[in-house]
Amino acid sequence: MTAAIGSNIGKSLPRLEAREKVTGRAEYTHHLRLPAMLHGKILRSTVPHGRIKSIDTSAAAALEGVHAVVTIDDIRKVIPNPYYGPAFHDQPILADGKVRFAGEPVAVVLAADKRIAEEALGLIEVEYDEMPGVFDEVEAMTSNVLVHDELKPAATFPDLAHLKGRKATNIALDYKLRRGDTGAAFGKADHVFEHTFRNQQVMHTPMEPFVSIADWKDGHLTLHSSTQNPSFVRIEMSRLLGLPENKVRVKVPFLGGGFGGKLYIKLEALVTALSMIARRPVKISLTMEEQFFMITRHPCTVTIKSGVMKDGTIVARHCEVVWNGGAYADIGPRVTQKAGFTSAGPYDIDNVTINSYAVYTNRPPCGALRGFGAPQATWASECHTDMIANALGLDKVEFRRKNLLRNGRPQASGTPLRDAALERSMELALERIGWTKPLDRGTAKLRRGRGLAVGFKGITTPTTSVAIVNLSGDGSCNLYIGTVDMGQGSDTVMAQIAGEVLNLDPHAIRVIHPDTDVTPYDMGTLGSRSTFHMGNAVRAAAEDAKGKIATLAKDLGLPEGTNMPLSELLKRKFAMQAGNIIGTGSYIPSYEKPDQETGQTRDGTPFWGAGATTAEVEVDMETGHFTITRLISMADVGTPLNPLAVKQQLSGATIMQLGHTTTEQMVFKDGQLTNGSLSDYKIPGLLDLPLEFVNEPVPGAFDPKGPYGAKGSGEITSITVSAAIGNAIADAIGVHITDLPITPESVFRAIQKAKGTPLSGD
Repeated sequence: MTAAIGSNIGKSLPRLEAREKVTGRAEYTHHLRLPAMLHGKILRSTVPHGRIKSIDTSAAAALEGVHAVVTIDDIRKVIPNPYYGPAFHDQPILADGKVRFAGEPVAVVLAADKRIAEEALGLIEVEYDEMPGVFDEVEAMTSNVLVHDELKPAATFPDLAHLKGRKATNIALDYKLRRGDTGAAFGKADHVFEHTFRNQQVMHTPMEPFVSIADWKDGHLTLHSSTQNPSFVRIEMSRLLGLPENKVRVKVPFLGGGFGGKLYIKLEALVTALSMIARRPVKISLTMEEQFFMITRHPCTVTIKSGVMKDGTIVARHCEVVWNGGAYADIGPRVTQKAGFTSAGPYDIDNVTINSYAVYTNRPPCGALRGFGAPQATWASECHTDMIANALGLDKVEFRRKNLLRNGRPQASGTPLRDAALERSMELALERIGWTKPLDRGTAKLRRGRGLAVGFKGITTPTTSVAIVNLSGDGSCNLYIGTVDMGQGSDTVMAQIAGEVLNLDPHAIRVIHPDTDVTPYDMGTLGSRSTFHMGNAVRAAAEDAKGKIATLAKDLGLPEGTNMPLSELLKRKFAMQAGNIIGTGSYIPSYEKPDQETGQTRDGTPFWGAGATTAEVEVDMETGHFTITRLISMADVGTPLNPLAVKQQLSGATIMQLGHTTTEQMVFKDGQLTNGSLSDYKIPGLLDLPLEFVNEPVPGAFDPKGPYGAKGSGEITSITVSAAIGNAIADAIGVHITDLPITPESVFRAIQKAKGTPLSGD
């Protein structure tokens, strides 16, 4: 090993891959070309729900340059049971007998020239027998329109093992949490408040669209894919093909963003089937517009009812949360559980009832997106908190201080809040915005307001991460991990952890990109778990290697604590530059499965993600236009291992949620998406950021279970942004908006309604 370089922890080291990216040499799946490779272009359904009466591919197949036109009948010849999904095996590789949303893949054209394949799409004729559709999640709960005839659980993950097959329902999962006696507590409460909130459907919008390449040869499959969890893709493809895992290889270079969208099977099953049919490598690269039909974030309707005493104590809360999962479940049932169990908010309430439902509709599928449902739930719970305080004439901060959950106290699920800087996040956000200082309220035309939101989330569990450290004969180090660096800087942080243990410069450590033939298992890059889970595994692997080095020195008769370089130790062992020291480590946190009837568990999350946001706004009372002048977010990330990378993650999450709060919405009419392009679907740019924009970790936070006290940072600030902005606007105009996104039109309508002059439709 090299000489001591000092601590790597807490340093804002440059990214390992920075030079590759700025010089254009970084590898992405989009760049890859294989010999004899075909391109696939997808024909998508034009109706949201209907039986497929016929598909005429003859004209398309006859077009010069077309290799093949593929439908589900062709796929069944190579994959007899072509259904997949992490929660339910409900999604066909191509539409099978009927379509369940407008935009669903129905057929694929293969050609060496992707322009020819695209031209051939227009020659395919599909005839549908249209069926009624159901698009609203609440309506779908009781609708006679069924998206699926039968639900078939995948039985893949321990936390979803209780899913059952069902018929004659659109409800994929109903999660229940029961604590105390909510009914009796409501009866004793001095005041009862009930409000309903809605979140819209949005998309992930990674700048690198989905892309996968399959190369099927002699019973072996190699996949090159923009996926966030190659280990799961290998497992699921092995199941689909009936092959052992060592005949399926998944390789992942850098990703140009993922945000949860590139989890689980996306294009991989389709390109695999096409490669098996064509006996050539097949690549499918989606356009930016096609991403709207791949995976999105759940819209949801949240109804919260609270019982409050005269002194401001919340004694009871009842939450009904209905998640619109779209046509296929994806990981929606897990979102329903994880966001469901924190939907009562970050408060210490003795009596809680939560019902959280994952519901099928005839919309594009929904799955994991940054925050994993917590932003939707917190939008409701924190606006509800302000509305209660306003109605009772209570100070909004003191109301929160009185009821906030403190460390050591059980959350509604029974899992104690531990090592979470929830209260500290709130106090710092208040301090940074100057909450106690007088606010210039403006004029009758231009009103100003200030808002606060506090929130938290549980982390996906149980999950496993495995790491391998390989030290070569010259003392250089390779680190093998399944964590996907999709822009968050995980390669650098993992090298910092390994370097800290082994006394190596992190930039001298080579992190091997995920390749399931080479890198060990990791559940996936998701849910703020990588720093905590893989970081612990990397630290353990490095400690294992360090222990083996010490043993080698002892075997060579050297005194304990020798600082002889590893290269010299190995030369003494093998009489030449040779050999390796290999350390392995794994991490799986403790976990107690919740009771299915009550949702109670003493150990339901490995750590708590907690944070708070304060906001100031200016609202034009004549037009509804508003400006967010200040936005302050504080997040508990434990010890920031790389402070600059942490701040970048916190800022990115805030900017993303800013779009979900004010501009982004997938607009549907009769099940048809009407704004499926970036010219109509508006994501925030630099000019949309508030003049004062602060995103910082809580200083001094520490999680004893995390590597060097660290925990995840990628999602925390996304949780509280919407509610803080919504509460600030309500503070300015005197009325709460309950539906996202908050637009100038929705603000103007709220102002007019409050004046007693509602606009048409209100």
